[in-house]
Amino acid sequence: MKKQRLNNLVVYIEKDEDGVFVGSIPTLQSCYAEGKTQVEMLKNLEQVAKLCLRNQKKTKINTFVGIQNITLKNA
Repeated sequence: MKKQRLNNLVVYIEKDEDGVFVGSIPTLQSCYAEGKTQVEMLKNLEQVAKLCLRNQKKTKINTFVGIQNITLKNA
């Protein structure tokens, strides 16, 4: 029996000006998807993530550390 590998990945979710949900996984290069609802987007993103993992070289996935806000002066 093939051992199943679990990957917990951080997903960034945005809603664009047309109301479309866009999700990306920053630790996987070029891994993003969209959908009319969050549920649809996450379903699409799961399929894309599986392809990204399958096609990715056997290197380690980056570790998510966190998100930080910064304030730009005179921007």
